[in-house]
Amino acid sequence: MWNRIKEFPRKVQQKFIETWCTLKNDERGLSGVVVAILLILVAVLAVVLIWFLLGDWLNELWERIVGSSAQLGAQG
Repeated sequence: MWNRIKEFPRKVQQKFIETWCTLKNDERGLSGVVVAILLILVAVLAVVLIWFLLGDWLNELWERIVGSSAQLGAQG
């Protein structure tokens, strides 16, 4: 039992190295990973850009909504 526990980190490291070498040498699989990472990066940058461009307008709109609701609450 203890031998298995002691050998576990070595086996995990060996499996990781084998997987890494296989992925590194497999150009077909590597291109899919690169495409996925690039798509995620483009999506994140698009969200940041939209948030940056529309942030002031959304804050102004939100202040109008909150101001209007405060005025309605004061009247009632």
